[in-house]
Amino acid sequence: MNNSFTSEIKSQALNNNINYNFPKRTVNKAVPPLTPDGKPWPKISIVTVSFNMKDYIEDTILSVISQQYPNLEYIVIDGGSKDGTVDIIKKYAPWISYWISEPDSGMYDAIQKGFKHATGEIMAYINSDDKYHYNAFFSAASIFSTYEDVDWILGRASFYNDEGTIVDVKDFKKWSKMNYYLGDYKWIQQESVFWRRSLWLKAGGRINTSLKFAGDYELWLRFFSFAKLYSTETVFAGFRFRTKDQLSLEKIDLYLYEVDQVTNLDTLPREDKYAIKKIKFFQKYLLRIPLIRRLKFLRRNFERTFDYPPKIVYDFMQRKFLKIIRKLNNK
Repeated sequence: MNNSFTSEIKSQALNNNINYNFPKRTVNKAVPPLTPDGKPWPKISIVTVSFNMKDYIEDTILSVISQQYPNLEYIVIDGGSKDGTVDIIKKYAPWISYWISEPDSGMYDAIQKGFKHATGEIMAYINSDDKYHYNAFFSAASIFSTYEDVDWILGRASFYNDEGTIVDVKDFKKWSKMNYYLGDYKWIQQESVFWRRSLWLKAGGRINTSLKFAGDYELWLRFFSFAKLYSTETVFAGFRFRTKDQLSLEKIDLYLYEVDQVTNLDTLPREDKYAIKKIKFFQKYLLRIPLIRRLKFLRRNFERTFDYPPKIVYDFMQRKFLKIIRKLNNK
């Protein structure tokens, strides 16, 4: 596979009159035969959806298949592109498990099409302008394999510019369903989320195709009903800020409208409603008073209400991911 990728890069460089002479790898990429805890690598299903994205989709595809993850199912759903996108998909068809190009009813309809073909134990989707980081699948699979109680995970948010250069990595952030219920949902970075198939099925086994902009938000709401979201210090993928035709930025008002439409706190369990009232009381009254804000036992009580799970970090001595009980801050 390495030789094929090298040949493709050389060919592309020659076509563009660029004198790149990349040498072949002397040593093949080291792919551990088993996870750090001695299990077979779980099957990962990745879905990419696209429509007229020829300027970006090749980066996305390469970020997936060049990981050389040994148990990968890669699905590409194109909405009937006419700009050359399909030619790029065909170029990498030998490394794609399933692909199709046909009209659809929007992004979430295409995502649902893709997941209907997915059979992996671990699932995720990435848009056709974003990119996975090196060895992201191995990191995600290692965490899931080590911790059976982890049903979905989020890496640190990172961002590319239009040219595909990584320009920013955000600080670690913890998440609770209470954050979402209280309107603090900016942002769970969709391309940095992986989840188990079992959670997907518990939450209905679908993405809401009636939405145009907030389908991931609505999916996270349903996931929160069944499992805590674990955050990790590592990075999985990056969001690309484009200079034009980026719906997530240009249609933010419509996104917020859909968020409001699908958020229904009236149906929450009694204990969740009580927790929301408690948090609001702390925020409105107690935490506004500097003296009270400095009382550690009150801040601990406030923090416990969110019920954050431990964060997941990589331990270099043990060469594996570990759960770390968090303190009162985000670190």
